[in-house]
Amino acid sequence: MLSFFKNYYFLAFVLSISLFANETRQEELLKEISSGFASVAKKAIPAVVYIESSGIVKEDKVAALRRSQPGPYENPFDYFHDEFFNRFFGQPYQEQPQKKKETVRGSGFIFSNDGYIITNNHVVEGAEKVRVTLNGGKKVFAEVIGTDPKTDLAVIKINETGLSHLSFGNSDNLQVGDWAIAVGNPFGLDATVTVGIVSAKGRSQLNITDFEDFIQTDAAINPGNSGGPLLNIKSEVIGINTAIVSGSGGYMGIGFAIPSNMAWRIVEQLIKNGSVTRGFLGVTLQPIDSDLADFYQLQSPKGALVTDVVKGSPADLAGLKQEDVIVEYNGQVVENLSGFRNSVALMPPGSKLDLKVNREGKIRRIKVTISSMPDEAVVAGSSVQKLGIAVQTLTPELASQLGITDEGGVIVSGVMPESAAAQAGIRKGSVIVAVNRKRVNHVEEFNKAVHAAATEGRVLLMLRQGDAIRFVTLHFG
Repeated sequence: MLSFFKNYYFLAFVLSISLFANETRQEELLKEISSGFASVAKKAIPAVVYIESSGIVKEDKVAALRRSQPGPYENPFDYFHDEFFNRFFGQPYQEQPQKKKETVRGSGFIFSNDGYIITNNHVVEGAEKVRVTLNGGKKVFAEVIGTDPKTDLAVIKINETGLSHLSFGNSDNLQVGDWAIAVGNPFGLDATVTVGIVSAKGRSQLNITDFEDFIQTDAAINPGNSGGPLLNIKSEVIGINTAIVSGSGGYMGIGFAIPSNMAWRIVEQLIKNGSVTRGFLGVTLQPIDSDLADFYQLQSPKGALVTDVVKGSPADLAGLKQEDVIVEYNGQVVENLSGFRNSVALMPPGSKLDLKVNREGKIRRIKVTISSMPDEAVVAGSSVQKLGIAVQTLTPELASQLGITDEGGVIVSGVMPESAAAQAGIRKGSVIVAVNRKRVNHVEEFNKAVHAAATEGRVLLMLRQGDAIRFVTLHFG
């Protein structure tokens, strides 16, 4: 019995030492984490700047009314009076905008010791003057080097040297759950640091920009953070903070940043040329879901389905055909449509593209030489995207497969949730017969008609759903 008590007290003693050691280790770990965040902040804060842009900015009477009577998605960037985010978070414009002088405020960060700064396009777009406030309070004017509305990026430059600056990290190495540190000037409060994690990668079809591959983070991002850096624990820039989703105008746990790898490719071109030239393949694509994967005998729902090929385009000249499924490009698997589309767009004209294509169950290799993207094609695609629908040409073969009458038109192959098309009741499988009372027989005609209608802010579609014909008016958001 005495031996038992001795052993019991010895075990209790060991357990108490172990608990004490664990508590000590936990404190040490917490101190290490805290020290890591402090180190990132110490390096980042001197390189983050506050930006004020004054100039002609479009304003809209409907937008003002909408702010006083908000819908389910309020505009969290009303602080900037920014049309870009009004379009994303609010209701569609229905009147011609009135020009009004305003000041737009945001963040940016220095990425070279001689004064190059990256920010969002919507922070400096249309500005007559851009003033930068450095950490420490010094105010200087900046020159706009180049802007790219299609990714919402811009490069400006100040006439200063020997500046603290940040380096770009490799956003491809990010994993969901990694630490994410946001730095910026929310509501004009300079040098604000917030911490969270990478919540998701590859977010697209958000209708924020034409080319999307966003990092989603729960690090607090608020009005004024736009253009500021999203950093990893090594103090490297992994993203440029761009947008939030909010029902209150403030932080609600969902923010989006442009990946550093995409941003750097754009920045290089803006510095060198002042603008961005994108690669052009010449196809309309649709993502592969499980049903399509089964129909086309694919092993998994990956790849991009070719729904239409632009006549005379690189894809047409190389022999790509409607209903080809692109499964690989230059040795990389097509995990999703947006990733493939962005990769092609970022390729310089003249680049070689080695495609692996599934055509009727057989794998083919097709080599394509990328050309420059025509501006008209970009704008048309953007206009269709704003409606929230994807279409493909209704061929006799496709009509026969779907068991519908082939009377021309384009068939709706996808509808974005909560888009203008979805709210109007347009469903997958609907046939669009006419746009603004003009018949359309293939995707190219449809895209051109929608682009032409975008200048008016709305479009009239004639739909055939089953045996019923109906007309729908959609507004461009």
